[in-house]
Amino acid sequence: MHQIRRSTRLLASAAVASLVLATSACGSGDDPTKSAEQKKLDDGEALTITTFGEFGYDALIEEWNAAHPDVQVKQTKVGKWDTWKADLQTKLQANKGLPDVVAVEGDFMPALVAAPERWVDLSSDDLAGRWLDFKTEAATTADGALVGYATDAGPEAICYRADLFEKAGLPTDRAEVAALLGTWDDFFATGEKFKKAVPEANWYDASGSVAQAMLNQVEFPFEQADNTVDVSSPELRQVFDTVAEHVDLGSRAAQWSADWTASFTKAGVATVACPGWMRANIKSNQGDPAPDGVQWDIADVFPGGGGNWGGSYLAVPKSSTHQDDAQQFASWLTAPEQQAKVFAVTGNFPSQVEALADPSVLAATDPYFNDAPAGEIFSNRAAAITVQPYHGPLYSDILQKFQDAINRVDQGTDPDKSWETFLSDVAALQ
Repeated sequence: MHQIRRSTRLLASAAVASLVLATSACGSGDDPTKSAEQKKLDDGEALTITTFGEFGYDALIEEWNAAHPDVQVKQTKVGKWDTWKADLQTKLQANKGLPDVVAVEGDFMPALVAAPERWVDLSSDDLAGRWLDFKTEAATTADGALVGYATDAGPEAICYRADLFEKAGLPTDRAEVAALLGTWDDFFATGEKFKKAVPEANWYDASGSVAQAMLNQVEFPFEQADNTVDVSSPELRQVFDTVAEHVDLGSRAAQWSADWTASFTKAGVATVACPGWMRANIKSNQGDPAPDGVQWDIADVFPGGGGNWGGSYLAVPKSSTHQDDAQQFASWLTAPEQQAKVFAVTGNFPSQVEALADPSVLAATDPYFNDAPAGEIFSNRAAAITVQPYHGPLYSDILQKFQDAINRVDQGTDPDKSWETFLSDVAALQ
């Protein structure tokens, strides 16, 4: 079994921590670093959880509620992480309105680790080795507190439209597609061929999507190991320049925008950098069932090797008046049995060690993606990951500025000017 290892990350300065997770109790007058007085749930009162996107928890919460009549759970679902992140920060600033269980995108966990005073320590000897090491480390403070339970991981493959590949005269067989896209040079070169053959379609969904995928293979994209902000690395600039040079291969729409969603059914998208959870987005954007003639598939490959994109956590704020129930519920949701069920429903790939060996996970296929052996493919992609980018307290905020820079180029801004704006934006964060 994998064992929990203590993080060696240094805590951010008070200025950085307060920027992301303000510790002043502006709204309630209470000390936000002290646990709220604990109470039993009253009749008709429910434990609350807020998630974003699609965590696949609807059926699980029904299952929990049926088995726990005295601890009912009510879920609030927010469409996008950026929307929930802004609301979460507002509620933290005001020190009121937080649910009992908070879903947090993985890129934001360093902010919780840097300022853990607001969060319940969820560590337990019973949970040692439950998750993949890198997932546990990302939620563990320097003194060993665990501020989040990992939900899923995001090993990346390439999802592709076999019908568009065929139209462009490219191979459509999974193994042949995998052989075609082994490096980023291969990926972009094949995209150039595709666009010449099928100019009306997009080789990939969004510049920001490809930029994120490439960043996931950079060891120190924005911050050094001591949390010093550093955006001067040649690797970071190479990602920016490479994506900026090839914006014509994508939809020029910001990922997650309405135009991005529409691009799947209008011009069409041939490839998507595809962690397991992305399949739900593709199905939603394309339509389920897929329109006649549209055939998605999954290739067991990722340009440049392996990469992990995403994977979230469940945290319990100290403002919760039902912390024991909240921790028990969050532990149950992230147990191997539940992670395997979520994978079957949404494609969110487990971060739980035992779930990764579950026969139902390994044998899973996806009918929407031409019955691709999804369990086998994403397990292989997880094994191919050799780099885990360092995420410091400002990673999430700097990433947004980087994506803004990519989106400006998509809309016609000169790349060098957009890069200079990015540097100014990052300086303003510090």
